[in-house]
Amino acid sequence: MPEGPKRIALTFDDVPRNPGAFLSEDERTERLIDGLRQAGVGQAAFFVTTGNLAKTTGGAERIARYEAAGHVLGNHTFSHPHLSQVSAEAFLDDVDKAAEWLAPHASSRPWMRFPYLDEGREDRTKREAVRAGLAARGLSNGVVTVDASDWKYDDLAIAAKAAGEPMDMNALRDLWVESHVDAAEFYDDLARKSLGRSPAHILLMHETDLSALFVADLVAALRARGWEVITADEAFADPLAAMLPDVASAQGTITEMVAWERGFPAPRWYARNSETLATAEFDRRVLKKEGK
Repeated sequence: MPEGPKRIALTFDDVPRNPGAFLSEDERTERLIDGLRQAGVGQAAFFVTTGNLAKTTGGAERIARYEAAGHVLGNHTFSHPHLSQVSAEAFLDDVDKAAEWLAPHASSRPWMRFPYLDEGREDRTKREAVRAGLAARGLSNGVVTVDASDWKYDDLAIAAKAAGEPMDMNALRDLWVESHVDAAEFYDDLARKSLGRSPAHILLMHETDLSALFVADLVAALRARGWEVITADEAFADPLAAMLPDVASAQGTITEMVAWERGFPAPRWYARNSETLATAEFDRRVLKKEGK
């Protein structure tokens, strides 16, 4: 496979989130902004679940701080529903509620990211109805090309903290960073094989304590592997972001769905997206539970 530039944009879902294991909500925002600035990332995208604003303290102000730092906003619905579990009409109403809040924000972009990356799974009729509804609203799919299930490590850290289990923070950093870099390499290889080129990639993360603590380390590790970190605007302009693959079950990265549509066999997803494998790595490396 011919070599070429590897480019990736950073995106964060579920904004604003509740406190995690290590930081207050304010501390997390400041650490995340500082980490991106120190890493020289001028623009990331933050996908807002607007219903979270009523569940957190000062969420709107924290989002304004992301905007002031040069970052952009996307629509992640109001209540974060699984499309496969609600009607197309109910889902689009939820999108509209989020869009109403986002409309006055100059940094808002016309990207709607499906919660759980669930595009209706096996229900093609619902999938097409929502695709048509988004197009009628001037919205496009806020696709993901790289996913390392970062939310799972955050959940595991929160549970360990609550249980009073000591965590090796250096090992946690290394596991989190390594997983994202490995996932980027995996999905880029899959894209090169199925598309014949390396697209502008879009990395899915969440607004978690781990993102805030380790994002600068991640960017350094990506660059050490030859990646260029680009803006979300650049990444969503790639033709891959506008593709509408027709697969038997639509959920996950667009990288794996396009590969599936083009006949590439499973596995088309990064190995540590398995919760069982991610948990085993966390237990072994972070909690030092070998043999227990």
